[in-house]
Amino acid sequence: MPDIVHVTYAQTGESTKIDRMGMREMQERAYEARDAQYLLLKAPPASGKSRALMFIGLDKLYKQGLKKVIVAVPEKSIGGSFGDTDLTSHGFFADWKVSPACNLCTPGGDKSKVDAFRKFLKSDEKTLICTHATLRFAFEATEEADYNDVLLAIDEFHHVSADENSRLGELLRSIMNKSSAHIVAMTGSYFRGDSVPILSPEEESRFIKVTYNYYEQLNGYTYLKSLGIGYHFYQGRYTTAITEILDTNKKTILHIPNVQSGESTKQKHDEVNTILDFIGTVESQDPKTGILRVKRHADGKIIKVADLVEDTPRERDKIVEYLRNIKSPDDLDLIIALGMAKEGFDWSFCEHALTVGYRGSLTEIIQIIGRCTRDSSNKNHAQFTNLIAQPDATDDLVKLSVNNMLKAITCSLLMEQVLAPSFKFKTKLLDDEETEAGTIKIKGFKEPSSKRVKDIIESDLNDLKAVILQDDTMVKALPGNVDPEVINKVMIPKIIKIKYPDLSDAEVEELRQHVVVDSVIKNGEIKETGDQRFIRMAGKFVNIDDLHIDLIDTINPFQKAFEILSKSVTTHVLKIIQETIEATRIQMSDEEALLLWPKVKTFVKTHGKEPNMNALDPLERRLAEAVMYIKAQRRAQGM
Repeated sequence: MPDIVHVTYAQTGESTKIDRMGMREMQERAYEARDAQYLLLKAPPASGKSRALMFIGLDKLYKQGLKKVIVAVPEKSIGGSFGDTDLTSHGFFADWKVSPACNLCTPGGDKSKVDAFRKFLKSDEKTLICTHATLRFAFEATEEADYNDVLLAIDEFHHVSADENSRLGELLRSIMNKSSAHIVAMTGSYFRGDSVPILSPEEESRFIKVTYNYYEQLNGYTYLKSLGIGYHFYQGRYTTAITEILDTNKKTILHIPNVQSGESTKQKHDEVNTILDFIGTVESQDPKTGILRVKRHADGKIIKVADLVEDTPRERDKIVEYLRNIKSPDDLDLIIALGMAKEGFDWSFCEHALTVGYRGSLTEIIQIIGRCTRDSSNKNHAQFTNLIAQPDATDDLVKLSVNNMLKAITCSLLMEQVLAPSFKFKTKLLDDEETEAGTIKIKGFKEPSSKRVKDIIESDLNDLKAVILQDDTMVKALPGNVDPEVINKVMIPKIIKIKYPDLSDAEVEELRQHVVVDSVIKNGEIKETGDQRFIRMAGKFVNIDDLHIDLIDTINPFQKAFEILSKSVTTHVLKIIQETIEATRIQMSDEEALLLWPKVKTFVKTHGKEPNMNALDPLERRLAEAVMYIKAQRRAQGM
C-alpha cells in the first residue's frame, strides 16, 4: 500500500551545522534559555537533547552558582548518552564529566543505588546519572531541601504525568514547590496516548518552553531527503505477512508485538525464530557481543542480527553494549526488539522502522519513527511501516481491528501535521501590503488576542491536534460521515473547551480557527504560477489571495489519509469499516442540527426531495438524520 505520508526535505544542512561553541542549531536555541529556573525542551529524536543538557548543566554549575546536576533517564541503556563528553575542543568552556561512582545506570539493586544517590548529595561530586526509578526511590529517602541549588534534568519527560497516581509527577511537583531546585525537562514527543496531561496548566505555566520541531530538524539535514509513513494490512499470522515487507538489504529495526496484544502468538521466542528462519540460517552467535550471524537464503550473504527479545539480562546487556559502539553500517543489519530500542537509542544507520501491531500511544509511535530519522551518509530515505491486522467480519474482534486501523490513520494524520513546514496566519485586510515569506493572509481570520492563545499556538498546537485526533467522536467522524463544518465548528471547539477550560469563548474561537486553518493548509498542496500562489484543497486549486475562513471551514482538515486508505484496501474491508462505525453512530446535537439545516434546504432545492436515510452517501444520510432530529424536537416542544 502507498505511504499515507511522504515528505521531502531540502537538505540545507542547518540543523547539523556546528557553531563556534560546538553547538548545533537546536542546542544553541536551548542554551539561549539557560538562565530559566524551569526549562521545558521539546525537540525530536536525534536533535541533540543530551548534549544540549550538558551545555546548560555546565553553565548552571560554573556560572549560575548551582552545586550539582542530576540526570534521570527512563531506562539504564539510555544513561550512556550522558557519559563523559569532550566539549572544550569544539569551543565550549568546560567538558562534561561523570565519575564511574556517579553513573547509577549500571547493574545492581535499587537499595545500593539509593545509598549511592544519597552519598552523592553530600559529596563534592558534581554530576550524577540515574534512572527514573532510582530517582523515585531516592526521593523517598531524602528531603526536598536536599535538592536546593541542584539542577534536576528529566530525560524523556513524557513519562511524567499529572495523574495523582504518578509518583514521578508527584515528585516533580513537590521539588518545584518546596525547594530552590532548577529543572530541565526534555522530550522528543509531548503527546500521551492516554490523554492525561504531563503537567497541570498552572505547573506548565512556570516553565520556559524551547521548541524545535521535526520539520526544522529534518529539513536541515545533510543526507536524508525524504521520510515515508505507511501501513501494511494483513490477515492470519503476522509472521507470514512480514515476509512481504521485511527487506534485510535495508538497515531495519523490527518491533514485534507485545505478548498481551491480539497480534502476538504469545510465544515471542518462537516468533523471532520464525523470522530468522525466513531470512536464512543462523551460522553462529558471537560469545562476546551476542550478535547473530545469519546466512541469507536469497544470496548466501552473512547479515548481523541483534536479538533484543532475549530475556537473559546478561546476554541482553552484551548486545546493548555492542549497539552503543557501532561505528559503521557494516556492523549491524537488523535489530529484532520487543520493548527496547524505542527511545534514547541511537543507531544512525537505520533506514526502516518496521512495527507490528497498533501502538496505543502517539508518544511511542513518534519515538519509534525517530529511530530511523537520524541523518547518515548511508541513506537518503527513511521509512516507518506499521503492520496491522486487517478487519475480518467473521472475527469476534472486528470492532477492535477497525478501531486500531482508524487510530493508526489518525497517527498518520498527526505525523503529517508534525512533519510539514509551519506557516504564520494573519487577517487579510483590503489595504494589505505585500505578504512576507512564510505568512498566509486569510479573510475573516481571527488572530490570537491573548498571550495564552499565542503560547498554545507556539508551543502546544501539535499536542492539541493529538487530543482532537484521539477523541472518540472525531475518530468516528474521520471516514467522511460527518459534515466538515460540523467537525470544524461544533466538534473541535468542544474538545478545545475540555482541554483548556480557562479560555473564553472568543479565545476558543481564535484557537479553533488556527487549528483548522493550519491543518487544512498543511494537508493542501501549494503551487506557484508566475507571481501567484494556489493551494489544492478538497480536489480543486484556490488562489491563496482568495482564501476566506468560511471556505476553509467547509473542508474536512483530516480527510486525506482516509481517502488514501479507501483506495488501498478492498471494498469488502472498507464496507466492514463503515458498518462498524455505523453501529456506533455519533449522536445528533442541537448545534449540529442547526448547522445542517441550511444544507438540508439546499439539498431539497437541488434534488427536489428530502435527503434519504438509506442513501449510499453518508453525508446525505446524516442530513436525513438532522431532519428527523429537528422534527422530533419540534414534536417534543409541541407536547
